[in-house]
Amino acid sequence: MGTAQSREDRITDSESDEDYEEEEEEEEQYDDALSDHQNTQSSSSTSTSSGTQKSLDDIDAKLKSLKLKYNSQQSSPNLKNPVKLYLHIGGNTPKAKWVISEKLTSYSFTKENGDNDENCWFLEVGTKVRVRVSTEMQLKMFGDQKRVDFVDKAVWALKFLSDEEYRNFVTQFQNCLFENVYGMEASEENKVKVYGKEFIGWMKPEVADDSMWEDADDLSSGSIPVKGNRELMEEFEEAANGGVQSLALGALDNSFLVNDLGVQVYRNFNRGIHGKGICVKFDAGGSRIGGSPSSSTPKKALLMRAETNMMLMSPENEGKPNATGLKQVDIETGKIVTEWKFEKDGADITMRDITNDTKGSQLDPSESTFLGLDDNRLCQWDMRDRKGMVQNIATSDSPVLHWTQGHQFSRGTNFQCFASTGDGSIVVGSIDGKIRLYSKTSMRQAKTAFPGLGSPITHVDVTYDGKWVLGTTDTYLVLICTLFTDKDGKTKTGFSGRMGNKIPAPRLLKLTPLDSHLAGNNNKFHGGHFSWVTENGKQERHLVATVGKFSVIWDFQQVKNSAHECYRNQQGLKSCYCYKIVLKDESIVESRFMHDNFAVSNSPEAPLVVATPMKVSSISLSGRR
Repeated sequence: MGTAQSREDRITDSESDEDYEEEEEEEEQYDDALSDHQNTQSSSSTSTSSGTQKSLDDIDAKLKSLKLKYNSQQSSPNLKNPVKLYLHIGGNTPKAKWVISEKLTSYSFTKENGDNDENCWFLEVGTKVRVRVSTEMQLKMFGDQKRVDFVDKAVWALKFLSDEEYRNFVTQFQNCLFENVYGMEASEENKVKVYGKEFIGWMKPEVADDSMWEDADDLSSGSIPVKGNRELMEEFEEAANGGVQSLALGALDNSFLVNDLGVQVYRNFNRGIHGKGICVKFDAGGSRIGGSPSSSTPKKALLMRAETNMMLMSPENEGKPNATGLKQVDIETGKIVTEWKFEKDGADITMRDITNDTKGSQLDPSESTFLGLDDNRLCQWDMRDRKGMVQNIATSDSPVLHWTQGHQFSRGTNFQCFASTGDGSIVVGSIDGKIRLYSKTSMRQAKTAFPGLGSPITHVDVTYDGKWVLGTTDTYLVLICTLFTDKDGKTKTGFSGRMGNKIPAPRLLKLTPLDSHLAGNNNKFHGGHFSWVTENGKQERHLVATVGKFSVIWDFQQVKNSAHECYRNQQGLKSCYCYKIVLKDESIVESRFMHDNFAVSNSPEAPLVVATPMKVSSISLSGRR
């Protein structure tokens, strides 16, 4: 399992020449005809016979027909921005290869009106390529080859004639991308406006202090090393009865799938999850768990109280995640315990997401609080009454969750997603790309706010120790190191204090242009997660995200390694392209690693669970080669 190695890593002209032989033969005919033409012209000054004139006309006609097949720029010695253009064919099959599309052409960055009538930068290459400059191009750099690859309805490569021309192109591309994203010229002054002075390493990665990445690497050296070339083995695959909406993994005996019928129960094993044939139906007393009979299927499931209870949240309106309340299900009896309302100061409010107080609090049998997030709200909810007693559901007409702490921001935060650390600190991702870190003691003001890179954060996760944050965008994942050294020389995280000026530059996790193209034009990254640990001293070992029919797995240790081969010859933020892919036959709903409890001795990781609308699979990193 996992993708075969594509032939995208290196382009050799010999590889493409055989596909260009026919055109080369025509070029030779052109050269021969041109030579004949020149010879005939010199002899025509001494010969005026009709045969000679006829021969001259024939040669001129031949020249004209051949010349039409070639771009006139190809023979121009003063061609501006010259490049070779290649096209990748054959996908990821054994016959995959690069072919020459244009042996010599030129590129330009032009400013034009886009689809939304906005004035933005486009990249044009000869007559074959015209694409808006954006992260959706998935541009990948190969500095040692003086080459870039990108996607525009197909996978293309540009090879430059000199290192200077290659670097000029990359600089122009990054400047145009900045302007398209932020609507301002990529000047030093504007970059400071966007990122702030303390984030100098984000706008100038070449001067960033990477020492924290190395220190963090040393701090986690006690974890089990992950060796390369591990096989991904499918242990279980079962039908999921259709309509899978979400996956709730347990750290104890059971895990759960929420689908259109109800909540399906699975047994946890060291090799994955296996169906128990039990389904908690949504119908209860004539109403669905989602709310009224017409309400939508729950999209969010949260385990609580030693995984004996589950909170289910359904969107109030189709197409939007915000909900006005949730249902509490007793998993052991299969019954709805109550329906809770979200309320503050006597007024009904909505929540777009909920999560546990800490990474491991779902294992606490007495857990009665959880966190809530809305567009401009961050809070903690309590299921007990104000006197500290659990509410008596039987005598309560419409139980109301108590807002115990939090903050309702006036405007502009546009929160999208959040997650908690092992000690209850909170990371929040926003639509403007910002990632905020809140300490466990205050939700009013972020201790650290990382600037956005131009793409909305759709999902966020954090390691148990709070040292690493993973943000998901549509086209890449961003990995942030939160460690810094305070004025007393102590190493802290950005959850506990302001990080100052020596903030490490983030690293990006991307698909290669070829894999991005194979994943599909409209497929986007979603649900980036670390593997799951709930103990101090244990280190997460992998990261996983989903795009289309792909589950993509990165080796965490490899991503953190500054000497990793992916980072050589790159300009800008370091981007990692080393990963394994689990390919399914339908779009994947969610991919999550099981709890570290289920990692066996010959495997570097607990099994990966992959849910599609119709099936659920368990994948092990077996260690077999």
